[in-house]
Amino acid sequence: MELISILVSLGLLMYLAYRGMSVLILAPTMALLAVVLSGNLTEILPIYTQVFMKAMGGYLIQYFPLFLLGSIFGKLMESSGYALAIANGITAKLGAERALFAVVLACAILTYGGVSLFVVAFMMYPIGKSLFERSAISLNLLPGAIALGAFTFTMTALPGTPSVQNSIPSPFFGTDSFAAPGLGLIASGMMLTLGVLWLNRQRRFLPAVQIASPQPPSEHIHSASIPFASALIPIALMGLTNLLMAKWVLPQWQPDFINTDRFGISSLASLTGIWAIIIALSIGIVYIYTIQVLRSRNCTTANEAVNQGSVGSMLPILNTASEVGYGSVIASLSGFLMIREFVLSIAPGNPLISEAVAVNVLAGITGSASGGLSIALQTLGADYLAKATALGISPELLHRIAVMASGCMDTLPHNGAVITLLGICNLTHRSAYRYIAMVTLVFPLITLVCIIILASLFGSF
Repeated sequence: MELISILVSLGLLMYLAYRGMSVLILAPTMALLAVVLSGNLTEILPIYTQVFMKAMGGYLIQYFPLFLLGSIFGKLMESSGYALAIANGITAKLGAERALFAVVLACAILTYGGVSLFVVAFMMYPIGKSLFERSAISLNLLPGAIALGAFTFTMTALPGTPSVQNSIPSPFFGTDSFAAPGLGLIASGMMLTLGVLWLNRQRRFLPAVQIASPQPPSEHIHSASIPFASALIPIALMGLTNLLMAKWVLPQWQPDFINTDRFGISSLASLTGIWAIIIALSIGIVYIYTIQVLRSRNCTTANEAVNQGSVGSMLPILNTASEVGYGSVIASLSGFLMIREFVLSIAPGNPLISEAVAVNVLAGITGSASGGLSIALQTLGADYLAKATALGISPELLHRIAVMASGCMDTLPHNGAVITLLGICNLTHRSAYRYIAMVTLVFPLITLVCIIILASLFGSF
């Protein structure tokens, strides 16, 4: 009965989320519905306060700095003109004849540089629309191009990416954001190549749009006041800082507080990955803020960007934390033991396969890469690490496979980012979702299978 209650709860969560209901309301409601249907009516209040809220609060405590700093960094990139300069610079250099690749590459650089995928979508739509019109490319492909650059390899595979998803496994496996860099680069190349080739092939099967006036696709492309190279400095600075902190500075740090119980920290291994990204984002923010203030000779615009970024970080993390709370309630029910045992029984000799299945399923159910990944690792992470250790499998492989798996089935039709992207592009699921699904779901799944095979044969590199 409890297994049925879980399935009913999950089904309603997916359906109502697809219909537009807020996860902040849905997550606790559907979690408590599962409790009621399982016959635990008297446990509603303790489960809500002691399980749901504790899990939600724990996620906020651990990852709020990443959401906050990432949102502020993205807003500063936008308000300073750096993000637009990068987008315009790439499209100008590649030209309208390579419009698809230009849009994908611009989105990739911006998201790898820490700009929110929602901000990237809003920024790139008018530029991409104009480029597609001049190149006679169907606008139905535009959401797929934006999604390929913003929702796939830069979120889950590229070594050092500051995405929240890439930092979530660190406390569980003692890894950092550069885990299995060689496999990450191979995965990134596969997703990018497959996606671009497929989207370009689809051009031949879709009606061409009317070619617009032969004017530059954006009035800013050739007249941007910020040089392209200058706009890349914050991203390069942040990436270099992240690398130095994660690989050399923090691992060699021996602070006195490790020998005390003041913070309850006996080892920095589980924290260096998150701390490195926090430091990198902070340095990037300080750099952009300082340059923007010096350039404008006042701090009004920069302060406004900081304020907007701060407020803008609230809803995403609360939504994700609510999904984590939901997952914790489901995991506390006895019916989840059946699901847990089933997942762990998949490929007992290779925990990478079991981990990939578990993360994929939970990311698909919640419609969230970070939410599904967090739930999977909180409930099963210790088991995977123990199995991997016993089999001599590197924790870095667990890290990279888990993150990549979170970026596959998360983009089912009820995913919030998908719905937002289609809305920005003024298109429907019927007209454009299949192109998003191919580049964000099908090709990442194919890539994930290939990387698991490579990892099983050659280990971490």
